[in-house]
Amino acid sequence: MPTYSPKASEIQRSWVVVDADGVVLGRLASEVARLLRGKHKPIFAPHLDTGDHVIIVNAAKVVLTASKADKKLVHRHSGYPGGIRQQTYADLLAKKPEEAVRRTVRGMLPKNRLGRQMLRKLKVYAGPQHPHAAQRPTNLDLAHHRPGA
Repeated sequence: MPTYSPKASEIQRSWVVVDADGVVLGRLASEVARLLRGKHKPIFAPHLDTGDHVIIVNAAKVVLTASKADKKLVHRHSGYPGGIRQQTYADLLAKKPEEAVRRTVRGMLPKNRLGRQMLRKLKVYAGPQHPHAAQRPTNLDLAHHRPGA
């Protein structure tokens, strides 16, 4: 019997809202990456994008365990010699919380054009409001990923 491979017409994408308020960043990112890849669906195929659209709200309220916020560094390079820039996650969360969450999720997706396609389905907002109400997204509860829960 041949291996089943879903066709593009069979892939149904839904919209999911994830509230990041008080959730540990790494646990949030791994759950979101799972949704973006589509690993929660029975039609999952590693060579296709079968995942859902994910909206993350309250990205500014995400937490890092221990003292990682002050010790963990974020690097970027301009492309020129000596052009490396680094800052701590605490600084990045203070200035651009959306970028900190997006970067972490990106690190858990495939490093190819399929991963970039999946990342386009991720929408991150620092506050509780988002402009995607017309898509009627469902809520995903990550209460078990909050410290002390």
